[in-house]
Amino acid sequence: MIAEQSHKELLAGQRLMAGFDGYEFNDDLRFLIGNLKVGGLILFSRNLGTPEEIQQLCSDCQAYASDQGTPPLFISIDQEGGQVARLKPPFTQFPGNPAMKNRADAEYFARVTATELKQVGINMNMAPVLDVAPEGVNSIMADRAFGGDPKWVSKLAMVVINTFQKNGVMAVGKHFPGIGRTVLDSHLVLPDLDIDEKELTEFDLIPFQVAIKGNVAGLMLSHIRYTGIDPVWPASLSPDVTTRLLREKMDYHGVVITDDLDMGAIKPRYEIRTAVRQILAADVDIALICHKGPDIKTVWKCIQKELSTDAQRLQMGQRSLKRILQLKQDYLAD
Repeated sequence: MIAEQSHKELLAGQRLMAGFDGYEFNDDLRFLIGNLKVGGLILFSRNLGTPEEIQQLCSDCQAYASDQGTPPLFISIDQEGGQVARLKPPFTQFPGNPAMKNRADAEYFARVTATELKQVGINMNMAPVLDVAPEGVNSIMADRAFGGDPKWVSKLAMVVINTFQKNGVMAVGKHFPGIGRTVLDSHLVLPDLDIDEKELTEFDLIPFQVAIKGNVAGLMLSHIRYTGIDPVWPASLSPDVTTRLLREKMDYHGVVITDDLDMGAIKPRYEIRTAVRQILAADVDIALICHKGPDIKTVWKCIQKELSTDAQRLQMGQRSLKRILQLKQDYLAD
């Protein structure tokens, strides 16, 4: 019974990526890693001191995970360059994806960024942006996307993905199935995008399909409701988006991560237990919660409960854990 309970705790914990406060290893991290057995952490400015302090923080977290007998941690960050760059000087600063003029620009950005991330112990970058920002649309992604041509976005994105991963940093492409047409900010509200699957496939999904064929380490789901695919649930909570479109139709069998469940598109609208049930039903691997708070433990307990009471959820959970551990084996094994 103890072994079975411990396994379910691991099943639940590995499907969580959590934010925290502080520049140093602390009791919050002991709880997340030791008690909840979280699969990953995400770093923000509130965690980022000097390069030496970041390296010590990441090293202490990994050492504690090892001491607790849990798998090594995904330690992630958003380091796209431009307006989304958590690491500040002395880390190299880049103008962002729209400024990239050729493959050499993309390769240089990714190589330098991966080297600097790896040196401080960060092993996963929530990048590149795979969204296509069409001309004539006041896109929320205009200042973050590579551009408005799916082939151009695919070309530069694959340079970034390949360079990150060749240098030991997992790339997570975002925001599936594409938010380039969106004009509202899902950090604040739940945007609706009235578009059918055919139109998405012929334009927005092209970079994601290329990334899948190129073995991108992970994909992040958007908090947009694509009414032509699922008029009820946003992509991050939708079985139609993840199970049917991404996994079955696009044949993606890698790790899938939600965008931050604390965002305005989700938290004010959906009770956290409802969101968890939808994530599990959709065969999403990792729930991302970027801020310290009770929701992290609530999600952990809810996942355990669902796995204990639903045989199908347990079977899906085993597959999800296998995907997560395989990715860790590929990138984090000694």
